[in-house]
Amino acid sequence: MFLLYYGLWILLNGRITPEILIFGAGIAGAAALLTARLRGRTWHEEKQVLCRLPLLICYAGVLTAEIVRASLDVIRLAWDRKGRPDPVIVEFRSGLPGAWRNALLANSITLTPGTYTLFQEGDHLVVHCLRAAWAKGLEESVFVRMLRRM
Repeated sequence: MFLLYYGLWILLNGRITPEILIFGAGIAGAAALLTARLRGRTWHEEKQVLCRLPLLICYAGVLTAEIVRASLDVIRLAWDRKGRPDPVIVEFRSGLPGAWRNALLANSITLTPGTYTLFQEGDHLVVHCLRAAWAKGLEESVFVRMLRRM
């Protein structure tokens, strides 16, 4: 949270001077401590989030690449005169621990064109795909593999 508050402080100030950097560090630190106390989080939990940050940034990059790739596939399907959607509904268990990982997986699937998460409860997901071929390997997709490492 400290980095988020500090970055926001610098962004909203619009200029960088030694005074702004020093006061910003103090204010961001105090805001981060207050936020952690109000949320009931310890320093150890905040440190774990900070350690996951590079993986989350990498995940966002992979998600963006998958969205672009899937968009091109859907465009090809729409423009191909002989291409017909072959919709299928798939149920699977992700095997991911924790609610936030499963929610992130469900939202990532929905953000990817051609797929839509119809239902998610725990690690049980029901997904609609425009083509049956897109449903193959969904339970071992790049999203699931990356979320297991987090």
